[in-house]
Amino acid sequence: MVNELLANGHDVTIATRGNASDKYGDRVKRIIFERTNEESVRKALSGTHYDVIIDKIAYCSNDIKYVLDVVDCDKYIHMSSTSVYNPKHINTIESDFDGFSTDFAWCDRFAFPYEQLKRQAEYALWQKYSDRNWIAVRYPFAIGKDDYTRRLFFYVAHVMKSIPMNIDNLDYQMGFIRSDEAGKFMAFLVDKDTTGAINGSAEGTISIKEILDYVEKKTGTRAIIDKNGDNAPYNGEPEYSINTEKATALGFKFSVLQDWIYKLLDYYIESVK
Repeated sequence: MVNELLANGHDVTIATRGNASDKYGDRVKRIIFERTNEESVRKALSGTHYDVIIDKIAYCSNDIKYVLDVVDCDKYIHMSSTSVYNPKHINTIESDFDGFSTDFAWCDRFAFPYEQLKRQAEYALWQKYSDRNWIAVRYPFAIGKDDYTRRLFFYVAHVMKSIPMNIDNLDYQMGFIRSDEAGKFMAFLVDKDTTGAINGSAEGTISIKEILDYVEKKTGTRAIIDKNGDNAPYNGEPEYSINTEKATALGFKFSVLQDWIYKLLDYYIESVK
């Protein structure tokens, strides 16, 4: 995302806790605060103006509040999640989520499971900050070589090491987005005239069975499916696809999942030790 913003000539400020280095040198400005501490956020952002704020780690309603109550910005872009949909389904569209649900509550990150927290973050935007110019970008699972969750890698490693897996949605088709493309789409939105929710996802879907079949064929090993095995990371996910017609209408073309996911699986196969 930052690479794309810089390539497009934007003046970029990175906000972090300051615990990790970055590669941008003097090409960006930096501010440091603790995202979950209201006073830390207030001290860092009060009295400043930003044309656009891209908030990639707002997990709950309080996270939204801590920023929007103190910052002056023309546009706020929140990285939401398709986990807000209850449930996701084939051809999930933005209006499938009701942002005006009576379930809204101010909460911190430990109040609810992840999907409920992300709903609360969006409820805050829809109900408490409707007068602000905001976008909520909803992504399915982001995957790529830099995926620190290693969820997709789980399946590859378990097949190759003959470790039993408990998988409850083997044949369900699911959507994904490539991690770099997720960043590029966020950068794309900074100067687009749109508001509200917008989906992002690679075109097409794939099932866990198709993934396992590919790894088996490439490696000559066999997946062991056993209800007593390690619980697979995508368990509990329904069969779904994500409609991206709104993003397409703005001029962004997402990649086709089948064009790159097998190359990513090859990378994971090579990295299994």
